[in-house]
Order: sequence, then C-alpha cells, then structure tokens
Amino acid sequence: MRLLERTIGSIGPIDKEAADRAGRRLDSLTKPVGSLGLLEEIARRYAAIRHDDSGVLGRIAITIFAADHGVVQEGVSAYPSAVTAQMVRNLANGGAAIAVLARRFGYQLLITDIGVAGEPSLTAVPGVRCLKLGAGTRNFLNGPAMSTDQARRAIQIGIETAQNLAESGVTLIGTGEMGIGNTTSASALIARLTGIDPTEIVGRGTGLDDAGLRRKREVVKAALVRHATRDPIEALAAFGGFEIGALAGVCLGGAAARIPVVVDGFVATAGALIAERLRLGLRESLFFGHRSAEGGHAVVLDKLGVRPILDLDMRLGEGSGAALAMRVIESALALYTEMATFADAGVSGKNT
Repeated sequence: MRLLERTIGSIGPIDKEAADRAGRRLDSLTKPVGSLGLLEEIARRYAAIRHDDSGVLGRIAITIFAADHGVVQEGVSAYPSAVTAQMVRNLANGGAAIAVLARRFGYQLLITDIGVAGEPSLTAVPGVRCLKLGAGTRNFLNGPAMSTDQARRAIQIGIETAQNLAESGVTLIGTGEMGIGNTTSASALIARLTGIDPTEIVGRGTGLDDAGLRRKREVVKAALVRHATRDPIEALAAFGGFEIGALAGVCLGGAAARIPVVVDGFVATAGALIAERLRLGLRESLFFGHRSAEGGHAVVLDKLGVRPILDLDMRLGEGSGAALAMRVIESALALYTEMATFADAGVSGKNT
C-alpha cells in the first residue's frame, strides 16, 4: 500500500472523551464556566486531536512550501515569477514577516523549495530544503498544471514532512506557502471542489488593479470549463500547485500522527480542502488560523463549517496568520494547565 493510502487509512476520529475530560477541568478552574470563550474550545480541541487531555505542548514548527505557477503567463499577478525565489531567500535570511514572527515566538521554520522556477541555486541557500518536483507548474489553460504522479508526490512530501516533525517532538504544526500566482490556482481548486461561483472567491492576490482582477476571474472561469474533474487529486493536478499539494499532505500527515495542524490563509485552505476531500471529517483535526481578507476566504470557511481563530484583515500568506493563531493556542493551553482549580485555590464555587 502506498504512503498516501496508508496515511488516509490510519486517520481515526478525534477523541471526544479526551475533549470531555478537558472540558471538566476547564469548568473546575477559578473562573466562571465558559468565560474564556474560544480559548476553552481550543483547549478541548487540542485534547481531542492529541487523544490526551494533559494539555502538554511540545515543540512548535511552521512548514513553508514554495513553488511557481505557469498560469502567471496570463497576467494574473501583480508581481513576476522571479519574486518567488527572491522571497525564499528573504525567508531564509530572516527578513520576511513569517521569519520575524517565528524568531519572536521561538518556532522552528522549515522552508522547502518544492517547485521554484529557474533557481537551482536555491539548493545552496542555507535553511532551504530542496525537494523540487519541477521548475514550477504548467499553465493550466493549456492543459493540466502537473501530472497526477506529481500531484501524489507533492501530497506525499507533505505527509513525510509532518511525520518527520512529529518524530522530532513537534506537537503543533503551522502551514505556510510562497508562490507567485498561487491564489489563482487556489481559487480554481476551491471553486471546483466546493461548487462556489469563482466570482465569490477570486481576489486581488498580491494587489491586482480592477482590470487585473477581471482578467484573473476570466482565467479561473476558463480553467473550470477546461478541467471538469471533481476528484481531489485530479483537480490538484489540473490546477496546481506543488506547494498546495504539500500543504494537503501536511494536514493528512498531522492527523495521522495526532498532531494538530494550523491552517494559514486562503492558499493553505485550498490544501486543507483537498485533504478534507481525501479523508472526510479531517477538518476536525485542524485549526484554521485566521480569516484572510483575500478573495472569498470567508465564504470558503463558512462552506467548511469552521471558525477561524483570528480575523485581522491579513492576506499576506507565508504562514503569518497561522503563527499568530499558534500564539493564541499556546496561551489557551497555558491557561488550561497552569490556572488553579477552585479546590486548589480554596475559592468558593458558584452557588447552587
């Protein structure tokens, strides 16, 4: 049995009994019942995913996958493809937003070139892992963005990444991406897999003007006509990209290892959606870090029936929203494990 099928088959349901035990502890803490709001739900969800109500948090990592997209040829981005490689260097050098946040919060940052175009020299950049599946994907208006074998391999790289992080003691994984043109691929994937009208989903990405936004919407609509499949792997192959497939794999691999995965924004949600279609119910093993201001991210989150942790009008990507949300998760677990109970503190409980 291949890694993808084996991983999907190993994913069980979250542990609702662990969540109930966590809920009872939360109710015993020195506070009115439910007064910590979403933080209490986060602690319960963490216990359920981990199958462990201790609230112990190990190491934290954010994994970023970078790749280019052939559809950039259609004028769907305000920036050229060369920016992908330039930003990967910036990430590795510590100058990108996510690098600042990871450094500030003490999170491991794992950067992977899974398909950056025209840049074999990235193999020499310290801190960048090279697992290149190709020099970017093909233009999906001319045919599939990648082969189904490449799509499967992208997902498997994500699974292997999550497995390796889990084996190293990581108990919380954040997802991030870098790839000029990837909001176009994500829009097409989300529209195909959800049935949502692309006009509700396609956004300005890196800052398109009105004419650019109209062109991007027309490109996505044309791609949906050309590629009609609803199979998640075939849809990934049709629209790309390599990094989106890897993000799907991280979601699957994290769930199999009972490691919560924090989904970043719009592009990362496309990866999570693929994972959910491959293993229905997988979204219960995920935290959605924030509601992005990009395109129709709010519409997609509503379609999935999930509540994001933050809503800060961010649309940067890179894992920046996931990192901030992970800090909230850390805080929720600190409260869960460190607050005194009424009995421990000698505080009278609520009148009955």
